[in-house]
Amino acid sequence: MGGTGTLKAVLFDRDGTLVVDVPYNGDPQLVRPMDGALSALEKVRRAGLATGVVTNQSGVARGLLTLDQVMAVNQRVEQLLGPFDLWEICPHGPADGCGCRKPAPGMILGACSTLGIAPEETAFIGDIGADMEAAAAAGARAVLVPTSVTRQEEIEAAGFVAENLGQAVELILSGALEEQDAPV
Repeated sequence: MGGTGTLKAVLFDRDGTLVVDVPYNGDPQLVRPMDGALSALEKVRRAGLATGVVTNQSGVARGLLTLDQVMAVNQRVEQLLGPFDLWEICPHGPADGCGCRKPAPGMILGACSTLGIAPEETAFIGDIGADMEAAAAAGARAVLVPTSVTRQEEIEAAGFVAENLGQAVELILSGALEEQDAPV
């Protein structure tokens, strides 16, 4: 079929995907975009697709940073990478049993609801297995962009793997994810 087809939005993980991962970062001055992040986002925006960020921020539950600090860091991300249509943040810890913390699908489903689109009309780009699991649980397409923290088994389990954000966006915009909708 080619092209973006039914795709209406691309959602991104924040730390390790859009920006260099600084664990529990509460300092906007430490925000550094990943190589190619701005040009990848510009391509998505030029294609007329909505953009959003879906991020686990368990440092809030752990008492390591405040929601205000998370918001300040997110604001800096927007200053560097342009405005996003939405932000979904999970402030909970792994033991809280919430439905939003990735690998649960809550934030992706919430983003789709906010945008008024179906999960099948959404692609999600992340750097770890929990990102891919969240997308699969929500019914969204996904591309893994591994970093030094991505485990080999997460790479092997991912349906689509890209070397960098630019290549991930190319895969999505080319329609490659739509042509292989059948489970492997």
